[in-house]
Amino acid sequence: MTTMVVSLCLLVVLGVAFGAGLAMAAKRFRVDADPRVEQVYDALPHIDCGACGYPGCSAYAAAVVKGEAAVDLCVPGGADTAQAVAQIMGVEVAEAKESSRAVILCQGGLAEARRDFEYVGVGDCRAASLVHGGPKACKYGCLGFGTCVEACPFGAITMSDNGLPVVAEDRCSGCGVCVKACPVGIIALLPVSQRVFLACSNTAVKGKAMKDICTRGCIECRACVKATASGAITWGDGLPQIDYAQWTDPDAALAKCPMGCFADQRAS
Repeated sequence: MTTMVVSLCLLVVLGVAFGAGLAMAAKRFRVDADPRVEQVYDALPHIDCGACGYPGCSAYAAAVVKGEAAVDLCVPGGADTAQAVAQIMGVEVAEAKESSRAVILCQGGLAEARRDFEYVGVGDCRAASLVHGGPKACKYGCLGFGTCVEACPFGAITMSDNGLPVVAEDRCSGCGVCVKACPVGIIALLPVSQRVFLACSNTAVKGKAMKDICTRGCIECRACVKATASGAITWGDGLPQIDYAQWTDPDAALAKCPMGCFADQRAS
């Protein structure tokens, strides 16, 4: 009995000692949180999309307060959020950047692209891409299972009856979540003012071989390069490379491309 009492007393003493030690350590090594972190976080849209380059809004807010990140990196928040964060930080906002929107770099839907086999499995592009690169004969085109639709935090993407993503620009923030989600890289961000763009991602299949698997795929004829007097289109990495800032004559490429690989959204 005496041994038990002594043991209990010893445990109590040790517990009090450890508790006091932890309390002293916590007080001595305490790091006071900067209240601006919470203020900046509250000003953000809390989408955690990662478009700013940080894992989420909380990490971005901490980086802003530490001076490690600019105040205008929140793409979904846009100019209003940038202004609010700048006011908290007591700095000026740089000139507003032009907004971007997601574009689909593929026109090979169910009607245009041939299938090699019928895929039976999880309805997800990432899963389908693991099976021989997906069911489509063109391994550079949209797989059509709508992973981008599920990934978009704004509900800005739907799938058409032809099996291709359709972006609703009035809902697209240009956050880039869909770009990261697409396993074949057929989604990109372009400035909203750029209404004409190359809507094909095929970098390897040429000529007749491409015509046999997709009626809207680039066959590497380079007609667009020859037709573009501005010199904004050059050839490289298996596809036309476009300097959009210098592309003053997109109609020439639109008219000359025999496969209709350029998308024209000027009327939309």
